[in-house]
Amino acid sequence: MLVVTGGAGFIGSNVVARLDDEGRGPIAVCDRLGSGDKWRNIAKREIADLVPPEELFDYLGAERASIETVVHMGAVSATTESDVDLIVANNFRLSVALWDWCAANAVRFIYASSAATYGDGSQGFDDDPSPEALARLRPLNPYGWSKHLFDRTIARAVSDGRPRPPQWVGMKFFNVYGPNEYHKEAQQSVVAQIYPFAAAGHAGKLFKSHNPDYADGGQLRDFVWIEDCADMVSWFLDHADVSGLFNCGTGKARSFADLAGAVYHALGKEPDIEYGPTPEAIRDHYQYFTQAEMGRLGDAGYPLDRLTALEDGITHYVQGFLSAPDRYR
Repeated sequence: MLVVTGGAGFIGSNVVARLDDEGRGPIAVCDRLGSGDKWRNIAKREIADLVPPEELFDYLGAERASIETVVHMGAVSATTESDVDLIVANNFRLSVALWDWCAANAVRFIYASSAATYGDGSQGFDDDPSPEALARLRPLNPYGWSKHLFDRTIARAVSDGRPRPPQWVGMKFFNVYGPNEYHKEAQQSVVAQIYPFAAAGHAGKLFKSHNPDYADGGQLRDFVWIEDCADMVSWFLDHADVSGLFNCGTGKARSFADLAGAVYHALGKEPDIEYGPTPEAIRDHYQYFTQAEMGRLGDAGYPLDRLTALEDGITHYVQGFLSAPDRYR
């Protein structure tokens, strides 16, 4: 059995879909669904059990003999969340407890980290897992710091030779876009936010640049198609001998103007973009450039040549999901 925490969320539900498509079940999902449409993210999938987060460790104990892997995608993921105690409880303490449980029970452990751990990028985007390299990073918000805190905790445990799961993988997700993100509302990818404007024939909205080194719309990100992220999880499951901390991006930064233009082109329209000021609440902590170093994942054996180009991923998303009667995977 595989247990996927956050399995009804954006990345988690796409991982569940991939595992289900590959017949890797049974799959148990740990998540809260709330009163909105988040349930639709997993409505098409064969789910062995749906576990409330507060019952997770009771469930793990009861099913211990059948659990092979915990895929830990659950987190408070909003970069604007200000309740740091809530973030620490969900993103750090729960993660440590799951690591300890997997180590004690010889269960494989794959977890979600984030490119937010790199902060302003002044230290680069190398997924060096050593305690010394991680100590140099300075995340810009509580979300990024909580993920970084866990990465550092794991790095120390591994360096000190303490008990660990038989396979452990930390995945530093960059700017992910794709279906099943709709419940995230303001935290959806820019693709999903631009789409309704483009579809209606209106101008899309992007932030102005407040950095003289970048033109409006010239802010750069490593945008990664969600199917590539799910593919990486699947690959790690097939390669139990691979452990470590790995970037999950494309290795090629693209501009927000490129991304917005691709949405319009996928609809057969010419780009129409308007620029507004970056909100002051995030302006001082805004990342103007991210680009994953993908060499470590490639050296581990993952075929980097099958990563999806930005225009191809956006075309698939727009035409196959956002414009379709059923937007869910």
